[in-house]
Amino acid sequence: MKSKKSKAPAAPRAAKFWPALGFAALTGSRATSGPMFLSDYLSSRALAPGMAKSPLRLLAKPGVASLLKVLTAGELVGDKLPNTPNRIVPQQLTTRAASGALVGATWYKSQGGSALKGALVGSLGAVAATFLTFYLRKGISEKTGIDSATVGAGEDALVLAGGVALSPKPKR
Repeated sequence: MKSKKSKAPAAPRAAKFWPALGFAALTGSRATSGPMFLSDYLSSRALAPGMAKSPLRLLAKPGVASLLKVLTAGELVGDKLPNTPNRIVPQQLTTRAASGALVGATWYKSQGGSALKGALVGSLGAVAATFLTFYLRKGISEKTGIDSATVGAGEDALVLAGGVALSPKPKR
């Protein structure tokens, strides 16, 4: 039985899995951060062949990257407000799961992989990171007596540093 040869070699599993999980983890902390960093990364590169006809190519557009930067800045501020709901309430958790699915699917697709597999990795990664960061922030605040907003600012710094590390600009 003959096997079908693909047109382009797929990226090794690790090249798809770990970055997708990284973008998803950022998303678990701040729902718009993973899409923002991934969009910024993709918009500064040539469109991957597998993305040409995919609706996921939207994240590779510079205008979308700019809009996501504004939304992420708003989320960083809004997260510190006293009436902001916990990230583990169903509405927030669902948003983060969907956002994680988006970054996972887009990353996998851009690397020649399955968008469905990427969506699964991204969604599960974002949900896990949502709970991890929620309880970590809460625990640090309770154990140290530092208010949650201040701990959240430290969390923001880690998210921004992680996003920069995951999405380096191409060398010119």
